[in-house]
Amino acid sequence: MSLADVLLWPGTKICERLGVDPESDAGLIRSMFNMIIYLSVILPVIWIIMA
Repeated sequence: MSLADVLLWPGTKICERLGVDPESDAGLIRSMFNMIIYLSVILPVIWIIMA
C-alpha cells in the first residue's frame, strides 16, 4: 500500500459506501470527500495550536 493509497483511503471508503466508483470522474468525487474530511480534522487542530 503506497502513501497515496493511505491518503485517499477515507474518500475511497465513502465512495464505496455510497455505491460510487472511486476511479470514475478522474477521482474528483473521492478527492472532494477527502478534502472535506481532512479540512474538518486539520482546521480545529490549527485553531487550537494558534489560540
